[in-house]
Amino acid sequence: MNRFFVVLGAVGAVGAVAIGWMLMRPTSPSIPANVTVTASDTAGFRGYVLGRADAPVEVVEYADYQCPACAQFEAVQFPDVRQRLIESGRVRWRYRDFPLDQHRWARLAAHAAACADEQGRFWDVHALIYAGQADWERSGDAGDLFASYGDQAGLDRAKYDACMQSTRHAGRIQASLNEGMAAGVSSTPTFLIGGRLFAGILAADRLKQIADSIAPVASAAK
Repeated sequence: MNRFFVVLGAVGAVGAVAIGWMLMRPTSPSIPANVTVTASDTAGFRGYVLGRADAPVEVVEYADYQCPACAQFEAVQFPDVRQRLIESGRVRWRYRDFPLDQHRWARLAAHAAACADEQGRFWDVHALIYAGQADWERSGDAGDLFASYGDQAGLDRAKYDACMQSTRHAGRIQASLNEGMAAGVSSTPTFLIGGRLFAGILAADRLKQIADSIAPVASAAK
C-alpha cells in the first residue's frame, strides 16, 4: 500500500507540473477587431505587393486566409498568375486582408503573415498558411501551426513571437478590411481590377483577358 501511495503521489505531481506548464505557456493572442485605425497603421503601406511598379495593370485581391475558395485560388490559379502575369511585368499584384467574422482564425493568420513581413518573408508564410488551411482551421490553437510555418520560412522565432504577442498589426488588418468594404467587397476572394470588382475565383486566363482589356497596347507590346 505504501508503494501504491508513493506511485500515486508521483503521478499526481507530474500531472500538476504538466497542468502548470500548459497554463503558463504562451498562448495565441486574440487579434482585436473593429479597432480604431491610426495614421501609423497605414503610413507607407498599401498592401503586400508583387510585381513591377510600372506594370500597366494593378490587381487587388481581397482575401481571407480561412476562406476555402481563397485557398483554392492560391493553390491552383495563383502560380500560373504569378508566372504569366506578374513576373512578366504585365500585372502588379496587391494582396489585402479581408477577414470574415465567421472565421475564427482569419485575423490571427493575417497577423502571422504581417509579422513574417517584418522579416521579409511575407509571401513564404502566406503560401504556407494557405497550404495548411485544412490543418489549422480545425486546430484548438492555430497559432502553434502558424509559428511552425514561420520556422519553416526561416524566421527569427523570438522576434516573431514578440510581434504576435504585441498584436501591433491589428490596425493594419482592420484598415485593409475597411478599404475593401468601402470599395464594395462583401465576399472572398474578390478582385479589384480597373475600378471593377470581380467576386469569386478567377482563372489565370480570365485574369489575363481582363488585364488585356484594360491595357491592350501594353499587352500587344509584350
